[in-house]
Amino acid sequence: MIQTSARLLQLLSLLQVRREWTGAALADRMGVTERTVRRDIDKLRNLGYPIHASPGITGGYQLGAGAQLPPLLLDDNEALAVALGLNSVAAGPVAGIGEASVRALAKLEQVLPARLRPKFAMLKAAVTTLPSNAASVDPQQLTALSAAISDRRYITFDYVKSDGDAARRLVEPYRLVDTGRRWYLVAWDVDRTDWRIFRADRMASLPTERKKYEPRPLPAEDLAAYVQQSITRSPYRFDVVVRLRAPLTDVAAVAGPHASLTAEGPQSTILRAGWDNLAAPAAHLAALDMDFEIIGPAEFKSFALDLSRRLVAAAGM
Repeated sequence: MIQTSARLLQLLSLLQVRREWTGAALADRMGVTERTVRRDIDKLRNLGYPIHASPGITGGYQLGAGAQLPPLLLDDNEALAVALGLNSVAAGPVAGIGEASVRALAKLEQVLPARLRPKFAMLKAAVTTLPSNAASVDPQQLTALSAAISDRRYITFDYVKSDGDAARRLVEPYRLVDTGRRWYLVAWDVDRTDWRIFRADRMASLPTERKKYEPRPLPAEDLAAYVQQSITRSPYRFDVVVRLRAPLTDVAAVAGPHASLTAEGPQSTILRAGWDNLAAPAAHLAALDMDFEIIGPAEFKSFALDLSRRLVAAAGM
């Protein structure tokens, strides 16, 4: 009985870490026969786990969605990571799940093993999340995108650009990137035959899955850095470029993760960042308390000049 229970836990753990397994692969991984795997699959189904089977040579087993959520298996590090994430998610850029995260955290804390409680308490006390102006995203959006990425399926969705124009897009989704302020999807745009980065908060409809696609080489090895470099331009109305009279290390400490920084010399740094309006970068740069020179765009120079006149008038000078 103990051996069978341990084997069921191992099987469930394997099904949770990969989207699909063949019976032969599971049998090889667990050191049992395929017949034993089939029997264990049936036992898990009887316990409420929705495990789907597809026939044929390329078929296999997949842990799917059911009528209710069965228990999940988490190791110590996974449990701590989930608990800490739930504790801070209310201040994150995913809308509408703050209350649900509190309920889930209460359930998880109730069953945390005694050995993990002190460690979680220390982590919880050491982490403070400041309120954010991050763009909120429907969690269903992220879930649907993640599923399509995992299954390698084409998706279609309505997308609203910064100028307000909307269009239907057909893409191959490859990666979701969270910059702290926004979620971005790295995808191959089928109609434009090129790589594109889409802001999740600008998707006006839930993604609709289509047929599977064959993966193509990625545009960069580090997709997070690729997004960081790309978002200074295309997703925003204004590509703001300024020269700060300060060393790169000083600017990096206060500029925020959304800015691209380049050292121009020991006492000069070029900052590039994308913005949807010009008041935001003006306020941000003023808050840095560093001398700077606006390189572009021309609209930002005009905005800064007009703002300076109004500030001088407001000061009665």
